[in-house]
Amino acid sequence: MLDKLGIQGVLGIVLVLAGLGIVAYNAPVVAVGLFVVLLGLVVLVRRGLRAGMEMMGMA
Repeated sequence: MLDKLGIQGVLGIVLVLAGLGIVAYNAPVVAVGLFVVLLGLVVLVRRGLRAGMEMMGMA
């Protein structure tokens, strides 16, 4: 999986996790809310990409 993400993808994940860690240190409830929002965005993006691939006949 890491070979598909590349350096920028891994760096992005590290930055997101570091940001969540900083927020969780100061405000745990807010960090949980941000985590849920990020999970929702991931689900939406995955579904959108899958729908686009299906429209092009690639899935």
